[in-house]
Amino acid sequence: MKKGNWKALLPIAVFLVLYLGLGICFEYVLKIPMGFYNIPIVVSFLVALLVACLQNPKLKFDEKLAIMSKGVGDKNIVTMILIFMTAGIFVGVVGRSSAESVAYFLLSIIPAQYAVVVMFVVSCFVSLAMGTSVGTITLITPIAIAVANSSGFAVPLCVGAVVGGAMFGDNLSFISDTTIAACNGQGCAMKDKFRANFGIALPAALITLVVILIRSLGADVGDAIIADYNLIQIVPYILVLAGGIIGINVFVVLLIGIVSGSIIMLATGATAATDLLANMGSGAAGMYETTMVAILVSAICALIQEYGGFDALLNFFRSVFHNKKGGKLGIGLLVGAMDIATANNTVAIVMANPIAKEMANEYGIEPKQTASILDTFSCVFQGVIPYGAQMLVAISAATELGCEISAFDIMPNLYYPYILLVCCLVYIFFIEKKKAN
Repeated sequence: MKKGNWKALLPIAVFLVLYLGLGICFEYVLKIPMGFYNIPIVVSFLVALLVACLQNPKLKFDEKLAIMSKGVGDKNIVTMILIFMTAGIFVGVVGRSSAESVAYFLLSIIPAQYAVVVMFVVSCFVSLAMGTSVGTITLITPIAIAVANSSGFAVPLCVGAVVGGAMFGDNLSFISDTTIAACNGQGCAMKDKFRANFGIALPAALITLVVILIRSLGADVGDAIIADYNLIQIVPYILVLAGGIIGINVFVVLLIGIVSGSIIMLATGATAATDLLANMGSGAAGMYETTMVAILVSAICALIQEYGGFDALLNFFRSVFHNKKGGKLGIGLLVGAMDIATANNTVAIVMANPIAKEMANEYGIEPKQTASILDTFSCVFQGVIPYGAQMLVAISAATELGCEISAFDIMPNLYYPYILLVCCLVYIFFIEKKKAN
């Protein structure tokens, strides 16, 4: 057992104080809309990196640069960055009309009584195909508001269904930045993580559907709003989803999605030829912050590991959790704490990855299970915190359409994240034990 050095964790503490402290001040003291997202997270991590570089004066700066370069140049980090860029291009190509087509198609064939169920299912599918919960909420929330206004369902219920469904896809999607970060950080194939994750997420989604259905039955509703749609525009999503499940290389899957999406969007007139390259560029640019965070965090973590910070954390977890099940719970709580502090599930996973990998080795946890736990717990916490991007975007979209709701109106209707947490705990402590026996 290596002796740990708690002082090596100072850069993480500096980041949390800077980012979380200013975020709380902006959001709740100064009442600045989207206050947390007015804090430049890249700058916050740069300050943390500077603190890490100032520590341990025994090492020369050139030696520290070599350590950081080794961390940033890790194969998994480079792969993760390339996938981020390619996924961004895909989302830029397919745009929002494809997602709207899915929603309006289902609303046109399913009775208005089940409109909230439709909102949840559509959000699940769109986020699973697009790999972004925030993007899904941005696209589907206006439709949910229109459905609520025309059908008579409560707005918080409709919006809660959208946010819950968005977190389902964020957790499972092959091109979600959380999946990419978790799989590459733990060195496992995406299809293996998907299969491990699916056994937890699907029961949670089915139970959520039943809960929403029960709430919908007996409600006095009118007709749901219907708009034009074009089903051919969902083909790129289906191809990406099918390719990922089959196990085709993620770069090949994304290339198929980009090519098919480009052809379809041009053929249907949804995108002008002159705008296609610009959309690709804007999609890739949308991944800039996530990419920079991955680079900076990998550099910081390389220094922390060299200084003995991870050994200190690992020794602490050894003293608290004494078996494999405890180790899994520890990994979940670790990434959950990171998510509460950063309000960003991808950042939380990137920060927790190296510690989780050490813990997985210590407790004999398979990489696919570690990646699944990281992604699931981060999505649970990200889906319910009132200052997360998902919640803030949903509230902002509703407010723009004249619906004044708060995070505390939506939170009681977030059935999926709560049920997902219960399913994950049941899996860790009961189901997997039976399988092992």
